[in-house]
Amino acid sequence: MPELPDIVAYQECIERVARGEKLLRVRIYRPFLVRTVSPPISDFEGKRLMSVERLGKRLALAFDGGAFLIIHLMIAGRLHWLSKSPTRPSKTDLACFEFQSGSLLLTEAGTKRRASLHAVADRRTLSEHDRGGIDLLSAGLEEFSAALLAENRTLKRALTNPAKFSGVGNAYSDEILFAARLSPVRLTSSLKPNETLRLYEAAISTLTHWIEVLRKEFKDRFPGKGDITAFRKDFAVHGRYGKPCLVCGMPIQRIVYAENETNYCARCQNEDRVLADRALSRLLKSDWPRSIEEMASD
Repeated sequence: MPELPDIVAYQECIERVARGEKLLRVRIYRPFLVRTVSPPISDFEGKRLMSVERLGKRLALAFDGGAFLIIHLMIAGRLHWLSKSPTRPSKTDLACFEFQSGSLLLTEAGTKRRASLHAVADRRTLSEHDRGGIDLLSAGLEEFSAALLAENRTLKRALTNPAKFSGVGNAYSDEILFAARLSPVRLTSSLKPNETLRLYEAAISTLTHWIEVLRKEFKDRFPGKGDITAFRKDFAVHGRYGKPCLVCGMPIQRIVYAENETNYCARCQNEDRVLADRALSRLLKSDWPRSIEEMASD
């Protein structure tokens, strides 16, 4: 699932290759992708791309005249830059946006179609797609603390709640919690001030680090197949179940709940205690995202 660092990478790459260019044609290969009827997608043809904005895990393409195309990649959606549109769209191709110098292709792997495209006429309508979470890259400690402590939730649930924090999902919440040396099932109400500060600093440093990693990786090219992934080889815990912790050497543990899983180090984050899924099902109840859609809804 593309999260904040991945969305920033796409944002900057699209601006680099297409900002200022006219959108010549939009090809919609899968009609279910478009979730709005007004303004029609055809209205964007001939308009110039002015900028690309990030709205949580969404990308908002701003065109002259003030209208926006909002792309939500959800779980398996990805973007590609091609010299021209595909002659024959594959079964994973959803839409193609043809600009003057190339085409932005939207694909989605798998059989579940979750990605979406919304067209909105103005910034006021665009704001209706904002889930309201704070931007961790610009939030101060006081704002962060207020959002974190507004409800008594597990840390994993709090960080992945799009109404509280913008753009953080399954993968980067794991990395943030590991950097902060905090258990994913700690309740927000149990945090001491120094632990809240530690989590705040870990969130900023983790997201900033990965933005810079991806910025360097895609400095001279557009992300290709497999480049935007929730399972990066340099992650500390996410996707590393059973592998040794990079700090203490103990095997990374995981919690599987409904469609989601979280990875953590029992020694570094949970005082050597391994969390059992069976017990967690009773403990967490509604305080754990029940579906991928819920976690990706930012």
